[in-house]
Amino acid sequence: MSEIVDQAVVVLNEKLAGEDFGGTAKFDIEGEGAVMMDDAGARAGDGPADVTLSADADTFSSIISGETNPTSAFMSGKLKIDGDMGLAMKLAAALA
Repeated sequence: MSEIVDQAVVVLNEKLAGEDFGGTAKFDIEGEGAVMMDDAGARAGDGPADVTLSADADTFSSIISGETNPTSAFMSGKLKIDGDMGLAMKLAAALA
């Protein structure tokens, strides 16, 4: 796995601790790999998910660091969402 994916797992587990978003989500980071998230937490991996969020490494890093709002990234086309939009909104709120 890439260093970006490894760092993302740590940060996402901190941000999502105690959150129950009721589904599975995947962050697909272009050229780096994927992070799976569910009620058990975040982990490196790739599999089917209720919602997939795709972005380049810079955008993803900016989102998890809090520099970029996930909704703004989506509206500007930097973040692509495929699947359950309601779940994506819950995830965005947890990351903000």
